[in-house]
Amino acid sequence: MSTSPITIVTMVLYMAICLTLGFLAWRRTRTLGDFILGGRTLGSWVTALSAQATDMSGWLLMGLPGLAYASGFDSVWLLIGLVAGTWLNWQFIAAPLREATERYGNSLTLPDYFERRFDDHSRMLRGVSALLILVFFVFYTSSGFVASGRLFEALFGLPYVEAMFWGTLVMLAYTFLGGFLAVSWSDVLQGSLMFFALVIVAGLGISMAGGLESTFARLDALDPDLLDPFVADEGRRLGWIGIASLLAWGIGYVGQPHILARFMAARSARHIEVARRVAMVWVVVVLIAAVMVGLAGRLVLPEPLRGTDTEKVFIVMATMFLHPAVAGFCLAGVMAAIMSTASAQLLVASSAFAQDFYGSLFRPTASQRELLWAGRWSVLAIAALAFTLGLDPESKVLALVAWAWAGFGAAFGPAVVLSLYWSGMTRAGALAGILVGGVTVLLWKRVASLGGVFEIYELVPGFVLSALAILIVSSISRRNAAVTKV
Repeated sequence: MSTSPITIVTMVLYMAICLTLGFLAWRRTRTLGDFILGGRTLGSWVTALSAQATDMSGWLLMGLPGLAYASGFDSVWLLIGLVAGTWLNWQFIAAPLREATERYGNSLTLPDYFERRFDDHSRMLRGVSALLILVFFVFYTSSGFVASGRLFEALFGLPYVEAMFWGTLVMLAYTFLGGFLAVSWSDVLQGSLMFFALVIVAGLGISMAGGLESTFARLDALDPDLLDPFVADEGRRLGWIGIASLLAWGIGYVGQPHILARFMAARSARHIEVARRVAMVWVVVVLIAAVMVGLAGRLVLPEPLRGTDTEKVFIVMATMFLHPAVAGFCLAGVMAAIMSTASAQLLVASSAFAQDFYGSLFRPTASQRELLWAGRWSVLAIAALAFTLGLDPESKVLALVAWAWAGFGAAFGPAVVLSLYWSGMTRAGALAGILVGGVTVLLWKRVASLGGVFEIYELVPGFVLSALAILIVSSISRRNAAVTKV
């Protein structure tokens, strides 16, 4: 696929802007607190766009359109789950978590909050939480690197590994330099780019297909299964397990450290109300547009896409049918989606190392400057691991995201919710829930070969078992504590 020089110039200009933001943020980043949460200075609009741009990674413009292209309208279950999960997260977690993290010693990270919330002098909560963050974020960040490789491969005609290297380098540069401020400032630009790029390409596809009504009529004529929400790709019946698995993505929101960090960084809990409204409009529009890109792609592309190439449907439509300058703008939206999430994930993972391992467990006397550079250098180390994982050109963006999303949702989701709303939760209960949720996701695929209910998305059993572990162990530990006092 040939790419116009104008398209390439537009993309390069966008990346130069992001690097400039990184340099400007470098000058305002003096402590680890600045690097991790930007000094808690985010206003309503920045909080909203930063949270959503961080949430919707490269899978929004690649994985989700690819799913809709391959299997049709069954992707609507995923859309419903994500919209519901986003609203619940903003409504019930954002403001309480912002207040709680400030109340409990101005906690900078999720492990930091757990330790202070449960007065854990053993440091077990902090250590286990930080370890799971590092493990799952290596895989999550790898999905961003894979997406950048696919984009640069299609855009510049580079071999996959070389394409992934250059995409990774751009993301690393401005995250390493500016930390949280650079990531949050650029998220406003990136969130806006993602929004308009999806609307433009979705509108283009629907228009080329003859309008919305004609689009659905032609899809029905092409293959009636494409419009059946109960049929997956290749005519497979979705069934209740498949529907539950797609809807379950929504419950994962309450445990995602990179999204929760945006709530923690808001200027105050009062700014959350406006941010929620902005975020909900944004997420509903972009998710519907992403699904429509995939569906319209089945009708307007002259050559069908196969295998992992289905995740390039947005890129192919933009470069094939739009003016080069507009195509460059839309492809910058893909890079924006990739960069906004991958950089945020690198940042949270590096904070888990610098704040929760290096600073708290090994070097409690370290200066702020030492901790800041520990955070920066850990960004490079974590990125190297994620890059190695993404070297397989057959890696699918959505599959990598799904596994890491399940890991965070199951390990931290119940712990976050119950820590905010149940005073009876104990340190032992929190530790049990985090361990059970994380281990369930790590091991679930190993028993998938048993078939039946084991084929369900691992987030579902992980979340349920984690919540039960918290409830049971907290009740037992409170009862034991009462007996000891007597």
